[in-house]
Amino acid sequence: MSQYGQTGAMLLGDLPIAAGAWFPWHDHPAHQLVWAARGVAAVMVGDAQWVLPSTRALWIPVGVWHRTGAVGNAELRGIYADPEQCPVDWPSPRIVIVRPLLRELLEHLSADGISDDARRRAEAVAFDLLEPMDVAPIVVPAPADPRARDVADAVIADPADSRSLAELGREVGASERTLARAFVRDCRMTFGTWRTQARLRAALPLLAQGLPMTTVAHRVGYATASAFVAAFRRAVGVPPGAYFSATKAATFPPANVRS
Repeated sequence: MSQYGQTGAMLLGDLPIAAGAWFPWHDHPAHQLVWAARGVAAVMVGDAQWVLPSTRALWIPVGVWHRTGAVGNAELRGIYADPEQCPVDWPSPRIVIVRPLLRELLEHLSADGISDDARRRAEAVAFDLLEPMDVAPIVVPAPADPRARDVADAVIADPADSRSLAELGREVGASERTLARAFVRDCRMTFGTWRTQARLRAALPLLAQGLPMTTVAHRVGYATASAFVAAFRRAVGVPPGAYFSATKAATFPPANVRS
């Protein structure tokens, strides 16, 4: 007998979380849909990070090691799907578009007093509405080399810092060539690519808070909003406006649902 009993494939609950708080790394014996009904959530899986306004959720398959936090005060919905009953079988984390109908269904399923039959019908529609968004996570690996790690820490502390790798190297006592090799070896990317990823990750909470694009661009080291938008699109797959707005989201294939 499933731990979900006869009430359906989903377990839902409310989970308030304070700004800047993070739960420890963990996994679940069920699939999870991380969604903040209010505020902005964040999720890390390995070196990958997603930031989720209420128009976005993240599907996390059973057994995936992750941690969840909040950019500002947030009200998370604890949404877990029984692997034995869930018709969705995505094998890796996927961004999901939360349109108004899905939002209302999730809120409806969180309420008390729903009959078992009504719950199962509502769940079936909710699963059918899980619409994936084809975006790449922001990945910012930590270099193992201590001098490269000091450089990485400096960039993360001030993404708008425009100093070259050679200039940053003088601060940590390493040559540009040594540091360049360390980033390629430890992070599997050049320092330039790594810095772009770090800047884009820093931009995500600012975008989620609704700051103007020009303001966000300047805060993370881009001279113009257009340069920032182009970098975001290249790395993530969609422009920032499509990532954070339900009304601007592109249309992608429906969920991979088993018959």
